[in-house]
Amino acid sequence: MGVWRPQPEDLQRVFDEQNPWHRTGEVPATLARPIERPLAKLLWRRLHDDDPHRFQLVLGPRRVGKTTALYQTVRHLIAAEVAPTRIWWLRLDHPLLLPENLGDLVRAVLATSRASRERPVFLMLDELVYTDLWDLWLKTFFDEKWPVRIAATSSATAALRKRRLESGVGRWSEQHLTPYLFTEFLALVGADRPVEIGDTLADSLSGLHHGQRADLDLAGRRRLFMLVGGFPELLTAARDRPDEDEPSRLLESQQVLRADAVERAIYKDIPQSFGVDNPMMLERLLYVLAAQITGLLSPSNICSELGLSQPTFDRYLAYLEQAFLVFTLPNYSGREATVQKRGRKLYFVDGAIRNAALQRGLTPLDDPTELGALLENLVAATVRSLALHTGVRLHHWRDGKHEVDLIFDDPGQPLAFEIGSSPDHPRTGLIALREKHPRFRGRCYIVAPQASVTQPDATATGIGTLPLDLFLQVVGAQAEAALAARLGTA
Repeated sequence: MGVWRPQPEDLQRVFDEQNPWHRTGEVPATLARPIERPLAKLLWRRLHDDDPHRFQLVLGPRRVGKTTALYQTVRHLIAAEVAPTRIWWLRLDHPLLLPENLGDLVRAVLATSRASRERPVFLMLDELVYTDLWDLWLKTFFDEKWPVRIAATSSATAALRKRRLESGVGRWSEQHLTPYLFTEFLALVGADRPVEIGDTLADSLSGLHHGQRADLDLAGRRRLFMLVGGFPELLTAARDRPDEDEPSRLLESQQVLRADAVERAIYKDIPQSFGVDNPMMLERLLYVLAAQITGLLSPSNICSELGLSQPTFDRYLAYLEQAFLVFTLPNYSGREATVQKRGRKLYFVDGAIRNAALQRGLTPLDDPTELGALLENLVAATVRSLALHTGVRLHHWRDGKHEVDLIFDDPGQPLAFEIGSSPDHPRTGLIALREKHPRFRGRCYIVAPQASVTQPDATATGIGTLPLDLFLQVVGAQAEAALAARLGTA
């Protein structure tokens, strides 16, 4: 018996189901929800103008709204008077599409829509990496000038970084959709407030007024945001059920994220993308990492505990990073040749994923140590979002007994941040960093709740202070501006 292949009528049925606007002229409200993340407000314009010509890859963890952002992009394009029949959706993890060659699928789309260079097709490829040789097909579409403009999503990077870069240079841009920023959450619940920003994060922080504090109501909102996690459906549910108690919200978050963000990544995305044949070991590694959140990685200890070789550990950790579950920060040295050779610090893309992985239940509510780690993780993940949009490298620093949590290595205006539980947090690490690396003079800050703004040059130690919630607002606003600049729509 031969291998079963879908018939043309089967594929046509899938096309019809996935593109309802071809019949109705509009995107169903259940697919393109009214609340839009910043990416959705901008991506359609980038595709519409397509100058310079690039495909757009939207990367991020599960549940952050990548698919919704693409449906909202379709809605925007139709509103901009692009004919609905020129906009096509292919969900590539559909069982009938999985065995198909991406080139053949796109040829069928182009033939059906009678596409031309003057009237290209707008092609939305959901879960791109489920199709084989996706990077080589995108290269072919681009180099051979197929009449397509493409936006695609992925919850895992399916090829080695080197391979993706070789194919992608000058052909596609990667747009990172991270979990909600605090600024987005405040807008979602109708509590947003403007913050002034400059061209860079350093400009924005230096423009804050001496003695300025965060608004008092933000601490409670930040706690809710941190415990539920920056995922649209969970945050919308929290907004719509304001009287629900904190334990119920935390448990619901863990249940949903355990099933969707953790288990689907480990047992579906990573095996599909990398051919891993032992996902249970991946899950065990994730548990060990979750217990070490914000800590320095000790690969030898982890390998000994799990019975892994060092190469296997390195490979599995890379898979978890490329599936957008965790990220690591290298130790800053000031010299590119040595920056990757020292201990890495571990964070989760969202602290709520860590709670879900460990099934922590209600423990984080009453454990000050755990809450402190989750708070540092929130700040690190927020600054990382800005780093992803700007291309600035993010590090930590450790030298002997001295350490600094975050180094935002802007080439011209580097910044260093130590996250503390109070404005009285020790400054010894920042002072040691500044002495060893003078480029950080006047650019070191303690970030803490209850702090007020003091600029480094106005203090005896040369270390400034920033209110935690105001800092999250400024970095969030800066990240949104950087995304707009990256997409060429600022």
